[in-house]
Parts: sequence; C-alpha cells; structure tokens
Amino acid sequence: MSYAPIKAKLARGETIILDGGTGTDIQNRGVPMSEGTWCADANLTHPDVVRAVHADYIKVGADIITANTFATSPLLFSAIGRMDEVPRIDAIAVALAREAAAGTAVAVAGSMSTMRPMQAGSDRNNLAQEWPEQEARALFRRKAQGLKDAGCDFIMMELLRDTDYAVWATEAALETGLPVWIGVSAERDKGGNLQGWGRDDCKLDDIIRKLAALKPDVMCIMHTSPNDTADAIAVLRKHWTGPIGTYPESGYFKAPDWSFENVIAAGPLVDMSRAWQAQGTTIFGGCCGIGPEHIRELKKAFA
Repeated sequence: MSYAPIKAKLARGETIILDGGTGTDIQNRGVPMSEGTWCADANLTHPDVVRAVHADYIKVGADIITANTFATSPLLFSAIGRMDEVPRIDAIAVALAREAAAGTAVAVAGSMSTMRPMQAGSDRNNLAQEWPEQEARALFRRKAQGLKDAGCDFIMMELLRDTDYAVWATEAALETGLPVWIGVSAERDKGGNLQGWGRDDCKLDDIIRKLAALKPDVMCIMHTSPNDTADAIAVLRKHWTGPIGTYPESGYFKAPDWSFENVIAAGPLVDMSRAWQAQGTTIFGGCCGIGPEHIRELKKAFA
C-alpha cells in the first residue's frame, strides 16, 4: 500500500487505528529477548512470530502496522559494534510486515528511535555514552535511508525524549523525503512536572516545541502512562495544530523483558481514548504491553 490513503484520512480528520506493542507481543509469544538488543534479533531468529504479530494486528483492525525496527537504533547498534547489520535487519523486518499486509489496505511504518544501550534490569537507557553531533547525524541518516530503501510507507519516530538526539534523528528522517510521524514519550519528574522519558534535563514543553517546528505529518504522545497522556496532549496542543495520535504503554520494563503486571484492560483504554479524542486525538493505538485484544476494542469503539 502507498501512504496516500492514510494522508487522505488525515486530511479529512478521520479516525486511524494503529497496532499495539510489536516488541512486547513478540516476547509474549515466547521469543526470548536479548540483553543487548531487546527484540531486534527476533527478525533473524523468529521471523514467523514477527510476521504473525503483524498479521494479528491486521486481523483486529489496525490501519497501520509498524515494522520491528525500533530496537535497531543506530546509537545502540553503533555502541555494540553492529551498525553495519542494521540495513539488513531492517530490510527483513519491513519485508515481514509487508508480507503480513499483502492484499490489504494496511500501511507499513518503519520505526526509528534514539535508543541507547539499556541499564540491566531497568527501563533506563545508559546516558553515559555520548556521540558528537555530526557522528550521530550520520548514523541517523544511515538508519533512515535504510528504512526508505527497505520499502516502508513512512517513518515513525518513536520514544523521542530529548531536545538534541530527537531533533537530529527526525531531521535525518525528513531528509529521506518520506512522510514522518513523531512520537514523544513523557513521564513525571519528582515535582510532578512532565519531562522526556528518562531525561530529567529535558522538559516536555521544550521537546515538543522543538520537534513541532520540524513540521512532521503527525505528532503523537506514545509510550507514556495512560494516566499522564491527557496532560501531555495539553502540552502538545500548545505547539501543534496538526493531527494528533495517542498510543500509551502499560506495565513496565525490566531489561530485557517487559512485565505485563497490572496492564490496563481494553475497556478502560477505550474509555481514556474517548477522553483523548475530546482533546483532538484522531489516531489511536498502543505501545509496550498493549496487545491485539486492546486494538480490537479500539477498532470497535472508533470504527
């Protein structure tokens, strides 16, 4: 499928349903997660499972599926000496998504993140390693061009949480000429104010202001607690008048595995999504911990 039908829906303000958490659903089906690369190598070791995850999201009504390319972050893979493998792994990931979507009107997004090596047993990135700006930009360009070459319909920037790497990565994605969606992730600081996920030096207002200025097709609040999403949308609307998406996470990450303890049920997620709709959201889905059963109910509610 081309991006044209999605673009037309956005122009008309119609509802769009995303998939749920790809990586966490792969784990939920028994695929072991890597201590170093999380779900990235599942594209190589368990392609049938990856394809089945995409297919199941399509069956329950997703208009867009996201290829399993989030964890092949150029920062992470350069840090572990595997950057040259990223284009090949991403090409496989996009091909698996396309195979699942064959014969449907579902669009395939290529996920791109600024993920760094994880702190063991935690949901925190190791921020000790830094990359000079020009080196980071070059890495992001390689990743973005690889996604384009692999044949994704657009690039989904995900878990952006700062005012430096997030901007450089998004600019690299925009340079490909593909449509770009931006997904910002927020959490509360000790004072209860919204900041970038794991970045207490980056306030959410500053992150959104800088990213909105890049004029993507869509801006989303993603991988954010459902309880914080409404307030994050309010910040987003200060700087953004275009289409808005929400796809929250639920549960928690203890690297390398996602814990599904106390994951929000589908009904409450639908109820909260209706409230986000009243704030201007037209795109709904889920991130880590959210599975096909959630997407099925979102599709029913917003069809």
